[in-house]
Amino acid sequence: MCPGRRSMSACGDTANVPDAACEGSERGAGSILALAVLAATVLLTTLVVSVLALLAVGRSVANAADASALAAADTASGAIAGYPCEAARAVASLNGTAVTRCTVTGLIASVSVGRRVQGIDIFASARAGPPP
Repeated sequence: MCPGRRSMSACGDTANVPDAACEGSERGAGSILALAVLAATVLLTTLVVSVLALLAVGRSVANAADASALAAADTASGAIAGYPCEAARAVASLNGTAVTRCTVTGLIASVSVGRRVQGIDIFASARAGPPP
């Protein structure tokens, strides 16, 4: 209680509470506040780092889709021996992704790849071929 307030004593009469009773009533509040700020900072940092890591993986998956489509288009054009979708699968696996769709129409290859990271599926698609 703070000075000027009255409280009941054990005997039932009212008495002014001395200033000594108020000293230390908020003692340690700064430590608790500092711990709360530290915990919030750690939580926010963890969240931001996780999101940034997913963005980096997303860019990596897009690059893998581009490389796979180029490999399929090069194979379709005859620049590389083999089958276009097999070449796309090989390039995708080298990049840590899996081909989810591969179509070749003439010399144009369309490839979609995907990867699962932290329980989240990330997909990207790309087309490659000669200029129109």
